[in-house]
Amino acid sequence: MRHGARSLILTTVCITAMLPRLAAAAETTRLDNTQPLVWTDDIASRMVAGVDRFLLRKLDASEAGRSVHWHRDMTSPRAYTASVAANRARLARQIGLREKRASAGSMTLVATVEHSALIAESARVKVYAVRWPVVRRMHSEGLLLVPKRDRPVADVVAIPDADQTPEMICGVAGDVPVESQFARLLAESGCRVLVPTLIDRRMKPRGGRAVLSSREYLYRSAYELGHHLIGYEVQKILAGIDWFRQSPGDSAMPVGVIGWGEGGMLALYAAALDSRIATACVSGYFGPRESIWKQPIDRNVFGLLDEFGDAEIASLIAPRKLVVEAARAPELTLVGKGGAPAELVTPTLAAVQSEVNRARALTRGLPTADQIELVVSAAGHGPFLTKHALDRFLADLTSDANTVVDASPPTYSIGHPPIDATKRQDRLVREIDDHNQWLLRESPYVREAFMKKLDTSSIQKFRRSVAWYRDYFRDEVIGHFTDPLLAPNPRTRQVYHEAKWTGYEVVLDVFPDVIAYGILLLPNDLKPGQRRPVVVCQHGLEGRPQQLVSGNHRAYHDFAAKLAEQGFITFAPQNLYIFGDRFRTLQRKAYPLKKTLFSVMVPQHQQILNWLKSLPYVDPSRIAFYGLSYGGKSAMRIPALVDDYCLSICSGDFNEWVWKSASTRSKYSYVWTGEYEIFEFDLGSTFNYAEMATLIAPRPFMVERGHFDGVAPDEMVAHEFAKVRRLYQARLNLPQRCAIEWFNGPHMINGKGTFEFLHQQLAWKQRAP
Repeated sequence: MRHGARSLILTTVCITAMLPRLAAAAETTRLDNTQPLVWTDDIASRMVAGVDRFLLRKLDASEAGRSVHWHRDMTSPRAYTASVAANRARLARQIGLREKRASAGSMTLVATVEHSALIAESARVKVYAVRWPVVRRMHSEGLLLVPKRDRPVADVVAIPDADQTPEMICGVAGDVPVESQFARLLAESGCRVLVPTLIDRRMKPRGGRAVLSSREYLYRSAYELGHHLIGYEVQKILAGIDWFRQSPGDSAMPVGVIGWGEGGMLALYAAALDSRIATACVSGYFGPRESIWKQPIDRNVFGLLDEFGDAEIASLIAPRKLVVEAARAPELTLVGKGGAPAELVTPTLAAVQSEVNRARALTRGLPTADQIELVVSAAGHGPFLTKHALDRFLADLTSDANTVVDASPPTYSIGHPPIDATKRQDRLVREIDDHNQWLLRESPYVREAFMKKLDTSSIQKFRRSVAWYRDYFRDEVIGHFTDPLLAPNPRTRQVYHEAKWTGYEVVLDVFPDVIAYGILLLPNDLKPGQRRPVVVCQHGLEGRPQQLVSGNHRAYHDFAAKLAEQGFITFAPQNLYIFGDRFRTLQRKAYPLKKTLFSVMVPQHQQILNWLKSLPYVDPSRIAFYGLSYGGKSAMRIPALVDDYCLSICSGDFNEWVWKSASTRSKYSYVWTGEYEIFEFDLGSTFNYAEMATLIAPRPFMVERGHFDGVAPDEMVAHEFAKVRRLYQARLNLPQRCAIEWFNGPHMINGKGTFEFLHQQLAWKQRAP
């Protein structure tokens, strides 16, 4: 998808330097019925900044809009639980809790011929290395702490932060202060405690390319396939609870979950989703979630803030108990070296208190008015999960225990070597990756089942049946802002005058702070009353419309200008994917709103087409889309949702997209690259490129493919295109509307077969050069 970042940057600098001169030379020359465009700054930068403000406002407003998803019945605890069941199910789906867990078998003791599974003990507790099944071939590993008493008083899953090992919070290894060794202290207080290992934040090059944390590395594939690292780790917690509850004598034992940092997040999710958990304790995590886009991207949940903040998730725990501790959180900064930049900071005490108060207000009216308790550690910045928090957690969990603080931690058994945490991490990462890749292999069959409602027995029935899929794509995959479009208020200025065409910069209003911007080329031989076809020509990653008009860019070859020379009206929009992390951060802000970059670009294009259709020389029924690279990605998504596009040409992008986004075997995969914004939730279960092309059908569709294009190998392009060809030719009997051109060349506009396709489908006789 990249055309050579260095040359693009140099071109961008040159274009930016030219803008004030262009504006000064032509600020009074504009199209009829438009206002003069007088801006002299970089309009692309202005556009990205405006969308940023728009999305930040949407994030701020998200809390107020969540109530439409909730219909709480406060008449009784049972009625309340039933009334939020649908919310609980949606949360489970959002974090990818989709597979049935492995049946609860015996917890496996991890031992060797040389060494026992009993790795350490103290006067009160025995510590065992354990492993347990979760989903398919995925397991969890960690420690099991068993108190030295006749019978435990409760069962607890104690969850460390991602950068802590189980041994650290058990006092067996590491430098966690005694008062925060919460797994060990709970075991000494009489609880049987299971401590799972979380995937850590270790940074390293993946596939020899982008430097990613282990968590982001696994998140990428899972997200594309409708799953999530959060979901996998919640499943590991719940599988542990399955084991706790398997024996007859354990069924009445109270179960609690408790965690710090990432462990606090998982404790919150697990308790919200599983009513077997009587009490939860969350430390160093709870607070407002509107800035989740700043945090590690593996915390991103598509659509989370549309329905859930921490308070709403906490309300799913009610009428069970929740203890929130305001304490120091894990603090770190992740510098983007191909991965998503991020930071973790400790939320202010006021922020934690505010979110706790919101949660209390949401459950006000239930008999358990004190369902949520707030514990404060040193004004919200003190040590985590100290005695005060453990006292409240245990008091809510069982009446048979008091917190015991023993100064003598467990020590390794004589001759037993320390656990090799690195090898354990490697095993766990490999198992999750293997599961993701299994999901990838299964995904074609999942999509086939998803598309089974499509009826191709006639064009009329096809149009009716595909409408549901188009709505699903708009609402559940791309995301849709319901805001009405503003009046376009067009502003224009002439910036080109060539022998065969004249070019104008155009700015249109879309939403408050959101504009559309591009370059319109009008053939000079337009005749009064004549209406001509339009080709919307779309640049790729880090591109600008000017590169499609002049300069003979090695990828674009001035194709907007060449089409104008052949008599087409062309329009080259500025799309949002420019300025590196600036635009990628827009995607991160959109995700939790159940939106994407295309949630903004689709209405931008709709506004462009609305305006183009109003021009007296445009034939509104003949407006085509033709995009390269990220513009080809746009060609699969925007015309699928903008009906006014009468055809679409995807150049340099069409391939087996789910494979390209989720494979950890292919050298072509996005898992290895710096495009951390590229991943779209659950495409694996819904829309690969063949299914997106189905949303464009029965309108004409074409693929332009260079044999030496590094986006994907020919065989993957051909494999996916064969499905599209079968739809058009065999099922819809429209063979003339679907084509592919293969040419000997790289990632570029070839402009031969595609130009012929445009002339044919748009019924425009090619003009002699």
